[in-house]
Amino acid sequence: MNAQAGIEVREISYAQAIREAMDIALSEDERVILMGEDIGVYGGAFQVTGDLVDKYGTDRVMDTPISELGGAGVAVGAAMTGLRPIFEFQFSDFATLAMEQIVNQAAKVRYMLGGAVSVPLVMRFPAGSGTGAAAQHSQSLEAWLGHVPGLKVVQPATPEDAKGLLLAALDDPDPVMIFEHKLLYKMKGRVPSGRYTTPIGKAAVRREGGHVTIVATAIMVHKALDAAKALEDEGIEAEVIDLRTIRPLDGDTVLASVRKTGKLLCVYEAVKTLGIGAEVSAMVAESDAFDFLDAPIVRLGGAESPIPYNPELEKAVVPQVPDIIEAARGLAEGRT
Repeated sequence: MNAQAGIEVREISYAQAIREAMDIALSEDERVILMGEDIGVYGGAFQVTGDLVDKYGTDRVMDTPISELGGAGVAVGAAMTGLRPIFEFQFSDFATLAMEQIVNQAAKVRYMLGGAVSVPLVMRFPAGSGTGAAAQHSQSLEAWLGHVPGLKVVQPATPEDAKGLLLAALDDPDPVMIFEHKLLYKMKGRVPSGRYTTPIGKAAVRREGGHVTIVATAIMVHKALDAAKALEDEGIEAEVIDLRTIRPLDGDTVLASVRKTGKLLCVYEAVKTLGIGAEVSAMVAESDAFDFLDAPIVRLGGAESPIPYNPELEKAVVPQVPDIIEAARGLAEGRT
């Protein structure tokens, strides 16, 4: 994190941290605009934008029609003309309606025009399960966009990183996709005031340990930390790595940890098949860290199922703390 020495640090929520980042950006740079459905007077589907429309007006905090494809297209065009839009999808699932603009336009314009034009665009995606919103409003689709050259994809797990990564994304000349887990919006944490940035493409070691490496993203970082605390009572020291960015992926931090522990558990909420854990696993398998492994790599991802509406079933299809404990324990004890 690049923050000024002596800066004030407060306890605020993940949502407040995002709003603070947008407030700073709007106040510092007239090119920054906010776009999205119900982000104005209503304050956003999850009340993240809040009252910014009162402060900056409807010319800079703009409600868009219920047309994700159209709104995303306007955002891409605005970025190409020199503005710096922050476009919010009500739910990450709705990005499926705008894939033409995200994948075929935003991601490829710089390449198609020989570097003459960039697309300094930030898109925000409220993602993940746990709110009882059922199958069409609860998906984790970050791996979809992480597959596309030209896009950067980040998943802040803490209020501090939610603010720092958003400000870093606004400094980037290319499109950055920010996936925000909906259950994190009310989570509080220590956040510096003023401007600072969290580097895109750099993971964070949230807990050090020598027996097993747990690589996690978004809300699974916190579940992994809870699991690691419980495992400590059994004499198992788990190292927890928060990827923070899934494209570009910080291989150095992951590989260094695997060389130390010899065991790797990847935990993510998205469906297990073709998820970020598969990429992390392949990266380790293709590196010299593979020679340090003394157990098979384990992926703990979501079930091969749409997210159910029933709250107990909803919990059952994504990894929970006991699942992480059991998987890490099995690795540490050589039972995989």
